[in-house]
Amino acid sequence: MDFQKYQQAAEYIKSKISAQPRVGIILGSGLGNLADEIANPTVIPYSEIPNFAHSTAIGHKGNFISGTLGGVPVVAMQGRFHYYEGYPMEVVTLPVRVMKLLGIEILIVSNAAGGINPNFHVGDLMIIRDHINMLPNPLIGPNDENFGVRFPDMTRAYDRELIALAETIAQEQKLTLQKGVYVSLTGPSYETPAEYKYWQTVGADAVGMSTTPEVIVARHAGIRVFGMSVITNEGWHFEGDYTNDGDEVVAAANAASKRMGALIAELIARA
Repeated sequence: MDFQKYQQAAEYIKSKISAQPRVGIILGSGLGNLADEIANPTVIPYSEIPNFAHSTAIGHKGNFISGTLGGVPVVAMQGRFHYYEGYPMEVVTLPVRVMKLLGIEILIVSNAAGGINPNFHVGDLMIIRDHINMLPNPLIGPNDENFGVRFPDMTRAYDRELIALAETIAQEQKLTLQKGVYVSLTGPSYETPAEYKYWQTVGADAVGMSTTPEVIVARHAGIRVFGMSVITNEGWHFEGDYTNDGDEVVAAANAASKRMGALIAELIARA
């Protein structure tokens, strides 16, 4: 994508907001209500922002919000774009590069994920410590040196200092956290029992259909990343009558959003 398109989107947003954001937040399925915690919000529908796509996924409201959280200037996406919606990776990840041009230093990504680890249960919050990306790499094609180098390092995709701080905050809030590896698949079909078992065997703890492209683009641009999943279904039930349902995923994410919101607000305030 031409650099000018990122600039057009960023300049439009700058014309609508009053402060340079320090933190960007991407809210996944059913987690958009966290945006209600943002003080003095300016709400910009995606449809108004040049070169932004439209969010069609269940539980994604499609708004770009600016304000403060924990006293820190933030921007938040109420819903993201997915590869399974038919969008190319440059469109899926465009908001991250736009947020970079707005001035963010930290990106917080969240998602609803299926539990692969048998110790995980519906409603658990999982810090993403690493990922397995099975979506197309968003950096394929000519490198845009306005953002980063050709071959960015991914050995520390998720910021260890932010993870440690989140764990400290969770202890203070008496909040139980899981920690694990997130694997991203294309979707939109949910995984078969055999696929769940395969990903468990190779070391994944949770599975979803997003997030990793955004993280790759953020790290390419030198943005620190913190990621968190809400476990919304237990895919590790390989046998029996267990099924996956999109509405149940959104409901489970909504139920966990207050706990996640309290942790994220404090993390932002202290990061």
